Amino acid sequence: MTSPIDLLLWTVLPYLTIVVFVGGTVWRFKYDQFGWTTRSSQLHESRLLRIGGPLFHLGLFMVIGGHVAGLLIPKSLTEWLGIHNELYHLVSLVAGTIAGLATVVGLAVLVYRRWSVPAVRKATSNNDKLTYTVLGATILLGMFVTVVVNGVQGGYDYRVSIAPWFRGILMLQPDSSLIADAPLMYRAHALFGMALFLLWPFSRLVHAFSAPVRYLIRPYVVYRSRGETLATRSAARRGWDQP
Repeated sequence: MTSPIDLLLWTVLPYLTIVVFVGGTVWRFKYDQFGWTTRSSQLHESRLLRIGGPLFHLGLFMVIGGHVAGLLIPKSLTEWLGIHNELYHLVSLVAGTIAGLATVVGLAVLVYRRWSVPAVRKATSNNDKLTYTVLGATILLGMFVTVVVNGVQGGYDYRVSIAPWFRGILMLQPDSSLIADAPLMYRAHALFGMALFLLWPFSRLVHAFSAPVRYLIRPYVVYRSRGETLATRSAARRGWDQP
């Protein structure tokens, strides 16, 4: 039987998170478009940013891809494709460790930059500090379950508990009992993940929805040399206008 606490944490809270995340994002876009920005501090310091920024974002994209594959793809489908548990576990362990390390190192560089560069530190708001704290805790807990629980301790098959719980939330068929008995670190990771999405619409993280994707398909910009332009204009002048 599901306890009231489990019902609150694993049924009520996920739907509350979805409502706040979607509603807050729409509200922010409608009423705070001038604040819809990362508030870039590149002018204050760029050397550490060039290291930490790409490393963090690349690792984070890999982490998101791993979560999408692990939570949304049923275990029955991977078995039907011939991917046995040992292979799946090995790939997720190796890829998850690499992605997690890149994300942790990138975030560490960015946090160090914020505290070590006075101008960047002054531009860091309390909201930024809270966001960095929750984001860091979420990532570190994810690294713990990947490296320690799934690596050192032999692994935990979250695809028969946490993944069905997550899909049930999306399909409006919640079953909190599926995650209630999961290892503590998995549940802590899920709780911090929901806290991060609750903060998302009201932080600088909203810039993720403004990624310049259309830049990849924009028309080419044609440049002409200044010498060629001047020569063309000179040839078009009347004889008495030429120097």
